[in-house]
Amino acid sequence: MTTPRTRPGRRPLDALQLPRDSHRRGLPASVRTPTLTQERFGVWSERFARFMGTAKFLIGMTVFVVAWLAWNTFAPAAVQFDPRELNYTLLTLILSLQASYAAPLILLAQNRQTDRDRIFLEQDRARDERNLADTEFLTREVAALRIALRETATRDFIRAELRDLLDDIEDRRPPGPAGAPPRPMEA
Repeated sequence: MTTPRTRPGRRPLDALQLPRDSHRRGLPASVRTPTLTQERFGVWSERFARFMGTAKFLIGMTVFVVAWLAWNTFAPAAVQFDPRELNYTLLTLILSLQASYAAPLILLAQNRQTDRDRIFLEQDRARDERNLADTEFLTREVAALRIALRETATRDFIRAELRDLLDDIEDRRPPGPAGAPPRPMEA
């Protein structure tokens, strides 16, 4: 078994034949650089869109704009950085920049939510179709049982038939002397 030859403070000589990972140049191997996948970016945009709809964001943005306007309106002209005379041009640019980044992120979050809603709708539709098929099957089974029960003799029907037969037997029997036991029927 051979061990790779090494130079002090350098990679093993055998490892020189392998290409170096280009996005980790100059970093130790233990440092992992984060990768931005489409899913991770989508989750981040949903969080951003959710945050922009919170009261915390709206209050923070309101405080920021009021402070900006107050500073650039009431502060001495020498310390104003976005004077009123120029119609707060820098504030307008900052808010436009924020809106230009926020709008696509919000749309991305809405698209992802629409995709999730469509999947849930498809799953609900499939579940409803299965439930309808199960209900129709059970309805057919109950109808079949009702039809089968109509053809079977119930306890009350059998009792009524036996009473009718017993009455017929007693009607056919000739009257005997009073107190004499009934004679058995002749076949």
